[in-house]
Amino acid sequence: MSMPIDPRSLKKRKNSEGQFKALSFMAISVAGIFLVLFFSDIIRKGYTAFQQTEIKAVITYSQTIFDNPRSALDPRINPLVSRGVTRILPMHLRENPQLLGQTEEFWVLANAEVDQYVKGKPNRLKPNEAALVDELLAEGTIKKAFNIGFFTNGDSKLAEMAGIFSAAVGTLYVLCITFIFSFPAGVMAAIYMEEFAPDNRIMQIVEVNINNLAAIPSILFGLLGLAIFINFMGLPRSSALVGGLTLALMTLPVIIISTRAAIRAIPDSIREGALALGATHWQLVWDHILPLSLPGILTGTIIGLARAIGETAPLLIIGMVAYIQDVPRGLTSSATVLPAQIYVWSSESIRAFTERTSAGIIVLLVVLLTMNAVAILLRNKYERKW
Repeated sequence: MSMPIDPRSLKKRKNSEGQFKALSFMAISVAGIFLVLFFSDIIRKGYTAFQQTEIKAVITYSQTIFDNPRSALDPRINPLVSRGVTRILPMHLRENPQLLGQTEEFWVLANAEVDQYVKGKPNRLKPNEAALVDELLAEGTIKKAFNIGFFTNGDSKLAEMAGIFSAAVGTLYVLCITFIFSFPAGVMAAIYMEEFAPDNRIMQIVEVNINNLAAIPSILFGLLGLAIFINFMGLPRSSALVGGLTLALMTLPVIIISTRAAIRAIPDSIREGALALGATHWQLVWDHILPLSLPGILTGTIIGLARAIGETAPLLIIGMVAYIQDVPRGLTSSATVLPAQIYVWSSESIRAFTERTSAGIIVLLVVLLTMNAVAILLRNKYERKW
């Protein structure tokens, strides 16, 4: 005979369930609000970096340009033009001597203070310079154009000329090295641990350590990379090779764990059927286990690489925060990555680098969100329901 249900107990249970749902909804709402505020603040500060102020200038090429590059410009706009433009003029005349004695008119970069003034941001323009900028704006000889240099230039001490190209190439090098060294080793280690390794005390210790490595602070991998690859092996400091190997150590546990989870998700009936038809254990793994678990493996790998591409702490330890203006010429050349470039810009005292910092974060977030979206699409498209 069943016991009667106490109405008070049932009501208390329903109240507890309602409170739990309310708290859960509140936590999600707070997290969503903070996420929206974060993205809004970053976009508000950084979107202006994708435009750059330009001034229409008349350039007169003469011999004096080699001793005094600013002599080629109209004295009226001289204080407003970027120093980077005047550095380029002598080189341009040296490469094109037929321009000597000629005059050209084209748009040149304004300096950072003029750019900040035109964008309505804090600046250090003098009153007479601000008045001149207003006058030129009214004449139509100052405009804001798409900042292609932000994507094609390397780092620069001049905020108006600083770009992310060298950091983007360095990031690509590091990411490729990370994938090459971590993906095969991680997948093979996971297959061995799941399919071939004996269940003994040693393997249990190895498994615990792999799980612990996936959770330790990333800066410790930087110390490990410094000790092994630089101090012991003597590889070049600040190189993409050392950065990639260090991040490969950090990504390896994530790939092993995700691969093992993907292999475990395959039902035993697949294994039993293959073995019953005479397949060897290796044929079972190569022809059935690996292809069926590949979507999960790729998903975990992409998420691991997305985590690696956003890391800064381990790369700071191995010196990848150097001033890198040119694209690295090889894997052993000095290089930097997008997170390190953003870190360097954030420490600059010039206000114009603030929008560069936020714009770099926007680019990095777009890359990270794209990689995570690809991982989700792969999972949803190729995932099998057993």
